Amino acid sequence: MTSTTRGNGHIVVTGARENNLKDITVRVPVGKLTVVTGVSGSGKSSIVFDTIAVESQRQLNEIYPSFIRNRLPRHERPRFERIENLTPAVVVDQKPVGGGSRSTVGTMTEANAVLRVLFSRYGKPSAGPSSAYSFNDPQGMCPSCEGLGRTTQVDVEKLIDFSKSLNQGAIQHPSFAVGKSYWQMYAEIGLFDPDKPVGAYSKKDRELLLHGSGFKSTRTTHSGNVLVSEYEGLVDRFTRRFIKPGLNSLKDRQREAAERVVADQVCPDCGGSRLNAAARATKVGRHTLADYCAMEVTDLVAVLERIKGPAATAVVPAALAVLHRIEAIGLGYLSLDRATPTLSGGEGQRLKTVRQLGSSLSGMTYIFDEPSVGLHPLDVARLNTLLCALRDKGNTVLVVEHDRDVIAIADHIIDVGPGAGTHGGEIVFEGTVKQLKTSGTLTGRCFKRSPDIKGDHRKPTGRLSVRGARLHNLKNVTVDFPLGVLTAVTGVAGSGKSTLISGVFATEHPEAIVIDQSAIGISPRSTPATYTDVWDRIRTQFAKDFKVDPGLFSFNSAGGCPECKGRGTITMDLAFMDPVTTVCELCDGTRYRAEVLDYKIAGKNVVDVLGMTVEEAPDHFTDPAVLDRLAPLEEVGLGYLTLGRPLTELSGGERQRIKLANRLHEKSRVYVFDEPSTGLHMADLDHLLALLDRLVDDGNTVIVVEHDLDVIKHADWIIDIGPDAGKHGGEIVFTGTPTEMARSARTHTAEHLRASLPKEDKRPQRKA
Repeated sequence: MTSTTRGNGHIVVTGARENNLKDITVRVPVGKLTVVTGVSGSGKSSIVFDTIAVESQRQLNEIYPSFIRNRLPRHERPRFERIENLTPAVVVDQKPVGGGSRSTVGTMTEANAVLRVLFSRYGKPSAGPSSAYSFNDPQGMCPSCEGLGRTTQVDVEKLIDFSKSLNQGAIQHPSFAVGKSYWQMYAEIGLFDPDKPVGAYSKKDRELLLHGSGFKSTRTTHSGNVLVSEYEGLVDRFTRRFIKPGLNSLKDRQREAAERVVADQVCPDCGGSRLNAAARATKVGRHTLADYCAMEVTDLVAVLERIKGPAATAVVPAALAVLHRIEAIGLGYLSLDRATPTLSGGEGQRLKTVRQLGSSLSGMTYIFDEPSVGLHPLDVARLNTLLCALRDKGNTVLVVEHDRDVIAIADHIIDVGPGAGTHGGEIVFEGTVKQLKTSGTLTGRCFKRSPDIKGDHRKPTGRLSVRGARLHNLKNVTVDFPLGVLTAVTGVAGSGKSTLISGVFATEHPEAIVIDQSAIGISPRSTPATYTDVWDRIRTQFAKDFKVDPGLFSFNSAGGCPECKGRGTITMDLAFMDPVTTVCELCDGTRYRAEVLDYKIAGKNVVDVLGMTVEEAPDHFTDPAVLDRLAPLEEVGLGYLTLGRPLTELSGGERQRIKLANRLHEKSRVYVFDEPSTGLHMADLDHLLALLDRLVDDGNTVIVVEHDLDVIKHADWIIDIGPDAGKHGGEIVFTGTPTEMARSARTHTAEHLRASLPKEDKRPQRKA
């Protein structure tokens, strides 16, 4: 085999067939920055994540002993013939950071660990070793909130309706409903009059009901048995049963019921710092560890740089190294005590990148999933610097991306297409950025063009106002949102856009339909047909025509194949070996019992229907409700999806558009979209902009929180928030049309808008 065939200096994937990939061969240059492009659903993620990343992690796991391997994530071998020159892969994806209520920016980036050493060695008075300054360690955590910074307590006024008796259901929680065992422990033990309103109890009886303890109670069951148990007051029992385990550990319905009768507040003992008294008392200079963690990273850097003496040479440089990396990626507005579950997807992904930049490893493959998501063009420039830094440390950087500015810095580009779904799965171009511009592919054509500002701006028909907004970093913001037009809300990440729109505007104008970035909540059994609720109508029609149970036409119910339980595949767990998934032999992957397939309408059974694409469906269905729910899918560019495609197989951009399409049937006059361009190829933006135009032309008001300059250029009105992030943001720095912004505004958004205009059409800037 020649060196060329072996792909010297390249990771070579041969015969890739995962998802929609059509037996392709792809070469990724080692030690270079490669960007993988293509329309949403073309097969980018199938190559990068489902094949290269999974196979790297699968083979890496094989080096461990079976005992350890059995506790690692299990990866099934992707469908390909051969992979050569594969290196260990680190995946930086868009999944929420998570980590629970104990995870913060400081713990995630390990900045807290360095600061704990600083305080343990140089703080006065000392609380002890570094673990004594950890809110995740019993030595350092606040005993009242157990290091959470907040306490959840029963709100007695919500738990009990004092105007009612126990027999009337005074306890407002389903587990204590009349007749339930918990209710019996109070209503049937003879201590309380079950027909007397709880509000009429004496002070002693009320205290006994709520907090009594230290004795045994007796009750007789309906069957005559006598039960003796240790008495526990209502509040104490509720706290032990529902609050102590953590509300997030409860099932959805239990959590929702509990949340209605509890109050969450900052811990009164530690003030939210999570630390005990000894850790809170220690100072380095004039500041405590809690002070440090509450500062914005940029401010904390300035404080640490002023520290003198031994600490300045021993520990402080390590802390500054971490903090400078956070600053460099545009997150200097965050504080170390910010809980990671509250971070946006873009913020979380950038913090994952910060963690990798501190690594001394080289020869790795770093794989990024659209790292520009949620980033202002100013922040994208910072991101590019970090991606290049990872490459320059001797690593291979592989990025799935749509952003022009990220594509522009690539050493090598792999374009997947030509279309999406069954129309994609092929390599349509490989080469440099310069070659891409003349390639003639859809990505090449879109990348080369430089859209201009839309010339004809719509005129407002009224306004919706926000007055004196002070939530989070907003500084007494007053602003009018014009009615009947497309408004883009812009500004750098952390400037206050989402706070203004999702936090204030949506609250003050609840009639607005808000389509945000939250996950759509899917499972392998979810499909476009089930998610859009059209499948119920289709099943009902089959059942009505043949006079049978509708459940017969659901693979999640009576119609499901008994062998694979309606999954269509069977996964065999081979103990310490990798799992193996095969098509179910009984149903041949259809998911249904054989007898279900005999029922046909217009020559189509349910499997045939699920195999139809969205664009084919109107030729078969006549039910207006079905057609009305499917039409938005085609309108957002998802006409190629089959009705039965598992949503777990879709890309992030496709899921975002399904969520968008599913809300368009709701009747409103105001639509609010949070970064609707997320996950969309430059060509897919045309579908999005056409949809937004259609909504406005139908008499609606559309507000988009956006960074994408193509969307901003297409808007009728812009509200720019800034001037920067965190405490340096929260102000309205510009309102007006895109033309006015390009002509005269002095903001970050305006500068990048001007730079993106066609070269021969740069707007003149007014002199300051």
